[in-house]
Formats: sequence, C-alpha cells, structure tokens
Amino acid sequence: MTQPDLSDIYRGYIACLNRQDWQKLPQFVHDDVYYNDQRIGYSGYRAMLERDFREIPDLHFDIELLLADPAYVAARLRFNCSPKGKFLGLDVNGRTVSFTENVFYEFRGERIGQVWSIIDKAAIEAQL
Repeated sequence: MTQPDLSDIYRGYIACLNRQDWQKLPQFVHDDVYYNDQRIGYSGYRAMLERDFREIPDLHFDIELLLADPAYVAARLRFNCSPKGKFLGLDVNGRTVSFTENVFYEFRGERIGQVWSIIDKAAIEAQL
C-alpha cells in the first residue's frame, strides 16, 4: 500500500466518524483492533466512539497534521468541543474546551489494527 492510499483511507475514516456512520465503520477498523495496547475488538472500539459522541454532543475530529507511511499513520487531531460532564476526570460540565490528540495507527491491510492515543489533558486543565 502506498502513502497516498493510507492518507485517503484515514481521511475517509475521520469523515465516517464525523458523520457517526457506524454502518461504514467496519470498513476502516479491524475486527481484532487494539487500543493503547489493549485488545478491545471492533465492538469495544465502536462502543468507545459512540460513548464519546454521547458525552460530547458537538464532537468533531479535525485533522491538523497527517503523516502516512505503509503500514502506519500518525495524526495530530484538534478538537473544540463541550463535553457534558466529566472529561478525562476533569469537571468540564458543558464548557467549551480546545485540545489536541496525538495518535498513531497501525494498519492491517486497509483497516486499523492498532491505535496509540495521547490527549493533551494539560491544555484542558489550563482552560478550566
């Protein structure tokens, strides 16, 4: 797989998330996906995303930086959103916060098999 292919697939994945098109998610996420070195499988991954959208109704993924190299994608995602209650253990309670997530993906074929994610919690704390 070439670099442009992974970039296109990843952009399609982010568009799928932003539309909350859960029926198309399996085309992007492997059945046996790992998240931060824990096997959560597709159903656990989907449940995590659905919970995120319930807890953050205005959640929107914006790609700020994207690098792709077969079989990996690295992205810096930017968020400007209003979590309803606690978020990362912080009492956000509907206030709008801006933060980034640095995330690495390992692809198996054309689907995400492993995700390593770090959210900039300090940026949120500074806004509260």
